[in-house]
Amino acid sequence: MISSFKNISWMRLTFTFLGGIVLLFILAPIAGMYLNTSIGSITNAIGDEEVRDSVWLSLWTSMAGTILFSFFAIPLAYILARKNFPLKSLVNGIIDLPIIIPHSAAGIAVLGILTRDSWFGRSAEVFGVKFIGNPAGIIMAMAFVSIPFLINAARDGFAAVPERLEKVALTLGASPIRVFFTISLPLAWRSVLSGFILMWARGLSEFGAVIIVAYNPKTAPVLIFERFTSYGLKYSLPVAALFVAVCLAIFIVLRLIKKKS
Repeated sequence: MISSFKNISWMRLTFTFLGGIVLLFILAPIAGMYLNTSIGSITNAIGDEEVRDSVWLSLWTSMAGTILFSFFAIPLAYILARKNFPLKSLVNGIIDLPIIIPHSAAGIAVLGILTRDSWFGRSAEVFGVKFIGNPAGIIMAMAFVSIPFLINAARDGFAAVPERLEKVALTLGASPIRVFFTISLPLAWRSVLSGFILMWARGLSEFGAVIIVAYNPKTAPVLIFERFTSYGLKYSLPVAALFVAVCLAIFIVLRLIKKKS
């Protein structure tokens, strides 16, 4: 018994040490960024209108894409969790494609369907919607690379809901849509909200696809890249530090909301 306790202790110490290395690997670059950035330079970045506009653009476009595509992603996630159908594995694989392919390639793929030469681009222009060099294009690029996170999280959440509860409600006369909104969605809400947060966060940080679809107006990641290539690390650090701080603050707030829900 003592030997077993010692083995567990050594295992726990080893795992803790290995896990600590991972945490250090994540925290060290972020901490180094703030240690190498003065408060004055961050204050100057806050006062820079171009920086403020880019941060705001990143925030609202990523949130708009998440909200818009959630109306399509959540029903799809429910179907994947509850129904078996031919080529279901293929559908799940297609959903994960944006995670696998390089994001520069993702940007080119999205650009291909948004140009004026494509049927989708021409159809959108009929309604006065332009994508290239427009926030609408940024929303599409962000949503493309981030939507798998919402679908996968929501699918797992719906799969964890006991199906017998839905069947009982149906036998008592509730309609399928009422069962979805009163039983399935409320019980899977935490997973859906987690996927919502992950989709928003992934879209917020997107660079490769966005810069191809819409270099202007500049999102924060694009502006950081431009300042780094044009002026060097000294001028890009304050913008990066400010953007990361804003993202972390909002992310923490959303996580607290999820915890209380």
